[in-house]
Amino acid sequence: MLVCSPPECPPLFGRSVLSMAMEHPVVAELGYQPFDCDNHYYEAEDAFIRHVPEAMRPRVVQWAEIDGRRYHVVGGKVSRAVVNPTWNPIAKPGALHGFFRGNPEGRGMLDYLKDREPLPAEYMDRDARLAVIEDQGLEAIWLFPTLGVLYEEELKHDVEAVSALMSGFNRWLHEDWGFDYQNKIFGSPYLSLADVDLATIELEWCLNHGARTIVMRPAPVWTVHGPRSPGDPMFDAFWARVDEAGITTVVHAGDSGYSTQGYAEDGFVSFGVGAGTGRYRPSIKAFNIERAAHDWLITMSLEKMYTRFPNLRVASVENGSDYLAHMFRKLRQQREKTPRWFDHDPIDLFREHVWMNPFWEDDVDEVVGLMGADHVIFGSDWPHVEGMPTPLDYLSEVKNLSDDERLLVLRDNTRGLTELRPG
Repeated sequence: MLVCSPPECPPLFGRSVLSMAMEHPVVAELGYQPFDCDNHYYEAEDAFIRHVPEAMRPRVVQWAEIDGRRYHVVGGKVSRAVVNPTWNPIAKPGALHGFFRGNPEGRGMLDYLKDREPLPAEYMDRDARLAVIEDQGLEAIWLFPTLGVLYEEELKHDVEAVSALMSGFNRWLHEDWGFDYQNKIFGSPYLSLADVDLATIELEWCLNHGARTIVMRPAPVWTVHGPRSPGDPMFDAFWARVDEAGITTVVHAGDSGYSTQGYAEDGFVSFGVGAGTGRYRPSIKAFNIERAAHDWLITMSLEKMYTRFPNLRVASVENGSDYLAHMFRKLRQQREKTPRWFDHDPIDLFREHVWMNPFWEDDVDEVVGLMGADHVIFGSDWPHVEGMPTPLDYLSEVKNLSDDERLLVLRDNTRGLTELRPG
């Protein structure tokens, strides 16, 4: 069993792991506390309003009550991305765990979501969350939005509204959660490149206020000139500053705007009920997250972003990984077809600059084989219904790895990505 001795433990993360090891039975067995790269908060009611100028709120987010239920109005349109944006009551963490395990009980998806509870304090309060992190046996967490990764898509044709949403939301996040709270909770500010000048200014503000990561959605960037690739040279000033600062860019699942061209209803929600049946109706929208991440990640390689900005570090979180082998095959084919374009092997560069967080239901062993254990990171998606009931339930997914490999995947890789490494 590999245990980190006190001189080797970075001071960034507080108390020695040895002094913590016996406080949680799983931690005692491991000899260290894992670092969860994918935790979430549920947004406060004024998260999208508190720091948005009053004159801009009708173009950004407002509240409306319809038939006794409150909804967000985003860009002047009622959003039904979630049916209960006040979160109370809330479905329990990992409620869909059995469904994503292959649904051995043959239950309907909505049946899994019926068991609800009053909103726990730790979903919205950082001090309550600290206690839960300790009880769960975790060293620290990366913390991401729930709704905050959805609304750029609904505002994308109004660049000013996207910018107001971004800056206002990040100031709320900094006040309520912080970007680095007690070396335990690392809230990730949300950035959009819709206005590259404002995005670069916002990035600087985030760096000045202690951000350790930034997060964006895997999607083309909608600008006043129309959609652009995230690797378009018009965004070079932003990426140059990211490169210089050495901050990790997290591309996290969200509403990426992938149209289904009529195969299913438009919108973010990936499940529905068949007309007149009362039963869950599967559709290709269940694969939108993987499709969006695949296209964003491969585009960054095709645009030679890791050659142009050699200090970039990208973490793909809650985007799955089943497409990885296919992506490598496509990159290999493109390298062979266009040898004069690539300065270096795009697969080697991908493995050097990208870290993958597999879905727990993916084949983690396969991802480690493709990426190397030093570029795979553990994330539970807690407390979302699609994630793990408790974060360390993930350990069963890494049981085949060696002790050294588990330490990298469960803790050390995310530790390293949390540190700024200026170019």
